[in-house]
Amino acid sequence: MKKIVTILGARPQFVKAAVLSRIISKHKIIEEVIIHTGQHYDANMSAVFFEEMEISKPKYNLDINGLSHGAMTGQMLQKIEEILIEEKPDVVVVYGDTNSTLAGALAAKKLNIKVVHVEAGLRSFNMKMPEEINRILTDRISDLLLCPTDTAIENLENEGFSALPSKVVKCGDIMKDAVEFYGKTSEEKSSIVSKLNLKTNEFVLATIHRQENTDNINNLKSIFEGLEAISKQKQVVLPLHPRTKAILDKFNLKYNITIIEPIGYFDMLELLKNCNLVITDSGGLQKEAFFNKKHCIISREETEWVELVSNGFAKIVGSDKISMVNAFENFQNSSANFEVELYGNEVGEKVYAEILNIL
Repeated sequence: MKKIVTILGARPQFVKAAVLSRIISKHKIIEEVIIHTGQHYDANMSAVFFEEMEISKPKYNLDINGLSHGAMTGQMLQKIEEILIEEKPDVVVVYGDTNSTLAGALAAKKLNIKVVHVEAGLRSFNMKMPEEINRILTDRISDLLLCPTDTAIENLENEGFSALPSKVVKCGDIMKDAVEFYGKTSEEKSSIVSKLNLKTNEFVLATIHRQENTDNINNLKSIFEGLEAISKQKQVVLPLHPRTKAILDKFNLKYNITIIEPIGYFDMLELLKNCNLVITDSGGLQKEAFFNKKHCIISREETEWVELVSNGFAKIVGSDKISMVNAFENFQNSSANFEVELYGNEVGEKVYAEILNIL
């Protein structure tokens, strides 16, 4: 039996990997071994996802977190290499753009193991973002690059990938499969809307966690002041990322919004289904908002998901509180057509078929 090793470390990767893991289990012709680097170490940001999604628990949990980029990536590289030598997989699958992604790809490539990058070709064109460096380097050493959009394909073509031996394929966005599959049962498994006494379309869902925002206190203050201003019109609910919490606590910053602990995937889906719109600096949540027919205000200076902005589903506001409030008010009167096809269908099966082709 052929074997693949899947490298995971952060919430969006658990969501995407659940789709492929379920398909692998169904077909029963590939063995999958999961390595969890521990990059997201809060129980509500990691363990709960494996329990809720009923996918195989990681065979290995490296518990590497809370370090600088260099130390974290280096330790992951060392530990993953040791496991790959022992497991001898045919392929290593990595997702997205985290330190776990880069470490997994590097470890595999240096051992001459084929690398599959799911969600390849995305670019923010901001080299100050650690994620941008991770995705560029991972793409360059991957054997199979599975792209979610035409823009991602174009990015790779512009970087000369047509002259490289790697294979580039547009599969669509695997996260769409997860939203559609788990969205059918999330209401049965989550009571968060009633528990928080929320009314449909009467609250805003927000998440803030990227270093460009958390590590710049002026950016962080402006974003939260914008959220507080919006909360005077609609309640703002914010599951608080540990990194953001640490900064707010350090500077004793308090805002009149509804802050809750990090939540599991079903809770997040129910908040997405019932919210008015989303404010986030998360790449994954931008798409999840679209899949749930919600507008998104992006608290960054750019996005990899440019089609959301160009089609009017999302608005980039950076850390500017006035732009955030204006975008919120403008979206209250929007009648965008969320039925437009941007991210494909049955993506998981396409990803699985492409992996089979290189085994």
